[in-house]
Amino acid sequence: MTLHYDGTYEGLMTAIFDCYERKLNPSCITSASHFQPGMFDSTQHIVTDVKKAERVLKGLRKKLTPKGFKGLYLAFHSELPNIEMTIYHFTKITITHKINIERDFRQAPVLRIRQVTKMMSREIHRMHAFVRFQKTSDDIYAATIAPDFNVIPFIGDHFKKRYADQQWLIYDTQRDYGLYYDLETMQFIKLNNSDWAGRKQIKASVLKEGEQEFKRLWSQYFKATSIKERKNMKLHLQHVPKRYWRYLPEKY
Repeated sequence: MTLHYDGTYEGLMTAIFDCYERKLNPSCITSASHFQPGMFDSTQHIVTDVKKAERVLKGLRKKLTPKGFKGLYLAFHSELPNIEMTIYHFTKITITHKINIERDFRQAPVLRIRQVTKMMSREIHRMHAFVRFQKTSDDIYAATIAPDFNVIPFIGDHFKKRYADQQWLIYDTQRDYGLYYDLETMQFIKLNNSDWAGRKQIKASVLKEGEQEFKRLWSQYFKATSIKERKNMKLHLQHVPKRYWRYLPEKY
């Protein structure tokens, strides 16, 4: 049986609750946006129920450490194939065991959640390091990103603390949504503008006058201060993989 839900974390938790309550044994749990009906497989749509989701989450909070509980949420946002089934099996193991299972890596779902959590944490850290803002004509500092995972929900606090006195926008062009800070609150937004979706760089036409010159000067400074004889490209790529170069003005 394949269960499909609305793509939210609460929706997945509702699906897990229904599996327990109705003794379902799904072969696949997937979001509605990725759902592809099979010819012979039975399917069922799960309607999100916040109360059911909270009951599952409450049970997980009792069994897991705060770090382990957050790790499950991080893993969900990885959007990796079959991550829902991994979370389902992890939850099943967690609920049925009397002791904490977070370090029982003999269990495949436990090991996989740990691996995915580390992948997510690494991507979040790199977004903290490699995001570069440019000032737009309406005095908002904007940056575009296209991370491997859906990290937008986890990077806001870092930039809010670092740039508390500036309005800024970080936009995920791959998932076509972003995080906007207006000096008071942060909010998720989706721009009704096709110029943003899928773009590696912000269009020059929306940048503040002089911003392109600042970029050019920074690139010149970077080249002038680099020491050719000390270049170690192998080490450099370990710290700054090529897929992140798109964010760095000195690299293009």
